[in-house]
Amino acid sequence: MPELKQSPLHDRHQALGAKFAEFGGWSMPLQYAGIVAEHKAVRDAVGIFDVSHLGKARITGPGAADFLNRCITNDIAKIGVGQAQYTLLCNEAGGVVDDLIWYWLADDEIFLIPNAANTAEVVELLAAAAPDGITVANEHDDHAVLAVQGPSSDETLAALGLPVGHDYMRFAPSTLDGVELTVCRTGYTGERGYELVVPAADAGKIWDAVLAAGEAYGIAPAGLGARDTLRTEMGYPLHGQDLRPDLSAGQCGVGWAIGWKKQSFWGAGALRAEKAAGPELRLTGLLAQGRGIPRPHMEVVHDGEVVGEVTSGTFSPTLSKGIALALLPPALVPGTAVTVRVRNREEPFDVAKPPFVTPGVREA
Repeated sequence: MPELKQSPLHDRHQALGAKFAEFGGWSMPLQYAGIVAEHKAVRDAVGIFDVSHLGKARITGPGAADFLNRCITNDIAKIGVGQAQYTLLCNEAGGVVDDLIWYWLADDEIFLIPNAANTAEVVELLAAAAPDGITVANEHDDHAVLAVQGPSSDETLAALGLPVGHDYMRFAPSTLDGVELTVCRTGYTGERGYELVVPAADAGKIWDAVLAAGEAYGIAPAGLGARDTLRTEMGYPLHGQDLRPDLSAGQCGVGWAIGWKKQSFWGAGALRAEKAAGPELRLTGLLAQGRGIPRPHMEVVHDGEVVGEVTSGTFSPTLSKGIALALLPPALVPGTAVTVRVRNREEPFDVAKPPFVTPGVREA
């Protein structure tokens, strides 16, 4: 088994007493003080995550944006330079190779953040399809990414003189202590927040500065365990569980990230055919009506028959009950009573439409 890669902030996490786990081939902090405490810090105040395991890639050359638009599902016509967009890279069957965010730096320069485990494949696929004059470079190890998330994220970053208040999915270049970085109004928690893309060599300096600035606002270092409970409360899908190459994007509940009016994108034929026929299964939410805590691959039962399975499941610290994402027949609308087989017991759940909590991500 190959040795796990380490974040440029690994020593900071060790000093904070982090418990580590494997994420996409990287050894990353799972938790520090505890998942519930870190989750609540993000919902109530501000948390800082190291998400440097996420991939980084750059597309450069004349027509870079048009080239990318022929590959990804979303439509670049919806945004402009200085904005970011969530999108999918699909295979010809419409399955999700990866979901990613791309940043439109200039007409001839695009910055991508794929998922950690998929970065090499995304770069390889795009590079193989790129016409002459366009370069796709893997910059996975060149940058660190720090996510500052929560209601007090603006105050924390403003205390450092960093730009805040820009619209959701926009970004702004800046400098902190001589370090050039990018402040992106993005995140994976459902809370108002930002992601800082910084040179890997300067990650420690920026991490320390944000923690110091946020002390007055109750900042807490948060691990990827809390990031998972936060994103599940929002109904945000995770690649490898809720999104997979063997599941169509139409089934995964991310049809809103498909530019249906575009002439072409990878997987367009299969996805359009499925949309016309209607998917057999669709990703939706489940809300516990008892004490059951769902986990991935648990069976969902309706009228005595297994009708689907949990793809993501956890305990919601905000609601103090179990929540899940599950692949179910579209006929099971929100409010339908089902059961989930939890440790040989059938626990009661209701089908529910995510998010399970009120998001603050788009608040001005």
